[in-house]
Amino acid sequence: MSTIGDSPTTNAEPEETPGQGKGKTVTTKQVSDNVTEQTPEAEAEPEPLSRDLVFDVLKNRRRRYALHYLRRAEESVQLSELAEQVAAWENGIAIEAISAAERKRVYTALYQSHLPKLDDAGIVDYNQNRGIVELSEAAEQLDVYLDMNTKPSVEWYNWYLGLAVGGIGLLSAAFLGLPPFSMVGGVLVAALVVVAFAAVAVAHTYHARLLPSDGGETPPEIQES
Repeated sequence: MSTIGDSPTTNAEPEETPGQGKGKTVTTKQVSDNVTEQTPEAEAEPEPLSRDLVFDVLKNRRRRYALHYLRRAEESVQLSELAEQVAAWENGIAIEAISAAERKRVYTALYQSHLPKLDDAGIVDYNQNRGIVELSEAAEQLDVYLDMNTKPSVEWYNWYLGLAVGGIGLLSAAFLGLPPFSMVGGVLVAALVVVAFAAVAVAHTYHARLLPSDGGETPPEIQES
C-alpha cells in the first residue's frame, strides 16, 4: 500500500541535460542568420543606358511625345489614352478634334513598334496584353535630355556677334593707343579675342552633341509651360 510520500510528483519539471539550453540557443542563432542571409538588402540599381541607346530612342518624335506624357502622368496609363494625346500633339489640335484615322495610326505604331522598343530598352514597363504602360526606374536617366529640350535654346549667334563687336573694339583701341590698351600689345589683344571665340565654339559644340539628332522637339503644351 503506497503512502503519500511514495506517490510520484506529476508536475515536476524534467531535468535539463548538460548543454541542452546552449544547443537551443545556437540553433536559434543559426536560423536567424539564415533568414538574414536570404533577405534582400536593397533593390539593384538600374543599369546605365548607353548614349547610343538614348539617342536612338529620342531621335523619334513619337517616342519623345510618349515619354513626355508618361512623365507627366507619373503612373501607369492606358495605351488608348496615350495614343490620343500623342496624336493630338502631332497634329497640333485638341484631343476632341482628332479623327479616328489619326488615333488609329498612332495607336498601331505605339502598340506594334515604339512601346515594345522602349520596353526592350528597359525604359518602360509595357503590358501589351492589357494595354498598360508606365515608366521604369531607368527612365530617370533620360530626364537630363528631355528637360534640356524643354528649356529655351541658347542663341549662339548673339554670343558670336558680341565677341566680334567686342574684339573689333579692343583691337581698334589697341591700334589707336587708347589707355589702358596702349600698354598692351595688339598681338596680345588679338590672342585674347581668339581664345574667347574658341571657348564659345567649344561650348556650342558640346551643347549641340548633347541634343538628340533631330533637334529634340517637345510637345506644344510643354514648350509653353
